[in-house]
Order: sequence, then structure tokens, then C-alpha cells
Amino acid sequence: MSARALGQPASLRVLSNGFLAFWCLVAAFPIFWITVMSFKSPVDAFDDNPLNVIFGPATRAAGNGLSILDIALGLGLICATILYSMRRLPKAVRTYGAGRSMALAWIVAVLLVAVVFLVLFFVVLPWVTGLLNPVLGPLGRDVLGATTEHYQTVWVDRGFSNNFKNSMIVTAGVVSVSLTFGTLAGYGLARSGSVLAFWILIIALVFRALPHSVLVAGYLPVFINSAEWLAPILGENAPTLYGKPFAVIAVLVAINQPFTIWMLRSFFANIPADLDEAARVDGCSHFKAFRLVIMPVMWPGVITTGLFSFLLAYNDFLVTSLLLDASNQTMVPAIAGMFNRETTTTDQVVAVAAAVSITAPLFVLVMVFQRQIVSGLTAGAVKG
Repeated sequence: MSARALGQPASLRVLSNGFLAFWCLVAAFPIFWITVMSFKSPVDAFDDNPLNVIFGPATRAAGNGLSILDIALGLGLICATILYSMRRLPKAVRTYGAGRSMALAWIVAVLLVAVVFLVLFFVVLPWVTGLLNPVLGPLGRDVLGATTEHYQTVWVDRGFSNNFKNSMIVTAGVVSVSLTFGTLAGYGLARSGSVLAFWILIIALVFRALPHSVLVAGYLPVFINSAEWLAPILGENAPTLYGKPFAVIAVLVAINQPFTIWMLRSFFANIPADLDEAARVDGCSHFKAFRLVIMPVMWPGVITTGLFSFLLAYNDFLVTSLLLDASNQTMVPAIAGMFNRETTTTDQVVAVAAAVSITAPLFVLVMVFQRQIVSGLTAGAVKG
């Protein structure tokens, strides 16, 4: 059959591409707009004229602006970082991380790229443009108002860095525990054909369908009274789990584990059992075959499942707001609190800057792991 016969009609291509472009515009516009607002003075951020919000005349008049050179070099550095993260970084990790822990290699690589980018963007780039702008004439004049004072206020003065640290503790704990138990359970259920395995999956699905508030209400008395229950074992210094990140990790793992098991079980089911049998013939135990033979093939599925676990913990509001006190609050409920209590326009822009800040780790994750995510999502889609 010819390629022309398999192709879409022109009208269908126009309709599908137009719908996709419209959806991208609707989805991306709010993120773009609040990002622009976060770099403007309150006068510009809430101006009725959209052009004033974008170009920021009041921000530029206050001495906070970007020249054409600033914009060109900044965009060039951002694009270069994105391209390196998508194309070169995975190869570098596989090359230098061979024979070592791949998870540790990825963590070191991502942190190294992030540190280099921050140093270049916030230290080297301003120094270079500060030297070149005065001698470039029109190219060195401010054309776009922009200031980072709101980010400095929220991260340094408002202590948002502590909320970021708590979010990282919760997400790292949820992802680590969920994937550790999820891979073992998913592998065992995928290789088991018993009726018990089927009912375990059904019970896990029912448990996943429960409202989150039900689980929080069930765990809440346990965490509040944990000091009394642990006193016979740990004495008078027994800790209270309520208000601590470990309590949130326990609840979010309970919520997320059924989904993780189901997803990983489907990935393991797509791996031929012949690999296990071949590894067993070569002298491997069940666990050694799982660790050395099956898991290297499963990495795209593990990364995809880990991303969903990360998003659950990172974006959670209900569990974290109910189980954490103000000193241990994560970013999402902290931002909600900022919007609820801020009254001045300056405070509102600071809250917007905090909201924009939480999107950066998500973009980094997708850029770094985009190939593994696509490979994991399409695994098993085509069989033949």
C-alpha cells in the first residue's frame, strides 16, 4: 500500500494541527503570563494594557531592564542548556556512570548542569553584558523591563527555600519507597499466574480509588498519638510524627503504591519470561536475575513510573496541608497560603514568583528524562 493512501486528508491535517495548536496556546498561556508578571514591578504586572505587562515601562524606568544583547545571550544560554540536557547529558551519564549506580550518576549530572547554568546565568552573563552594553549603542539600551527582586524576596526573605527543601524530602522519600516496593511487587505479580495475585491487584485498585481525605482521616489519630504509643519503646523522648515529613511520606506512599504496582506490573508483563529462565540457567538466583537482567531492561518503565510518583508527591496539597505544620510546609500549600494572606500588589507578585518557581524542577525532569519517558509510555504498545 502506498504512503499516499495511508496519509491523512488535507482537511483532517489542518483540523488536527489547528486543534493541537489551540490546545498548546490555551495550556501554555497561563504559565507564560504569570512568568512575565513575576519579573515586573507591581505597577506593570497588574496594568490593564497587555503591552505594558510585557515590556514593563515602569520596571524599565526604575533601572531594571534588559537590552537586546541581554535577551539574545540569555536565550542562547537557555537553549544551549536545554539541547545539552536532551542530547548530550544522557550519553555522558551512560558513559561515565557505566559500572556504577545509574541513579547516583543521574543525580550528580543533573545537579552539576544546574549549578553550571545558575553560575553562568546569574554571575557570568551579567558581568559580560555589563561590560558590553555601554559600548554597543542601541543594542545595549534597555528595551524590556525585568527584575528578579520578587524571586529574591520569596526565596531569601520569605524562607521559601525551606519549603523547597521540605518538598524535596517528601518527593525523594515517596519516589524511593514507592519504586523499591513497587518493582518487587510488580515483578512478583507479573510472573505469578495464581488467583491470589489477581485479587491482590483488584484490592490495590479499590484502595487507589478511595478519596485521599479518607486515608488522611485514618492516619491522623495514629500520627497525633504516636508519642504515647512509642513511649514504652523509646521512653520520654519518643517523637510525635504529626507535622513531620515522614508522616506525609507514609500517607502518600499508601495512596500511590497501588498505582505504582499496577503500572510496573504491566511493564514487567511485557518482558519475556525467557530472560528469567536464561539467567537462571546461567546460575543466577531469582533476585540476581531480577537485579542484573530484568531491571536494566525495565529502566524506561521505572523512570516513567517514578515521574508519576514524583508528580503526586510534588503537587500534593490536601495531605501536606493537613499533616504538616507551618515550619515543615512544602511548596504547594505554602504558595496557597501566600495567595490567601497577601493583600498588597507587591505581595501578590511575590506569590506569583513563588508559583513560577515550582515549575522549574518539572521542566528539568521532563527535559532530562524525555527519551526514557517516551520509551516507557510506548512500551508494549506495538506487538508482533
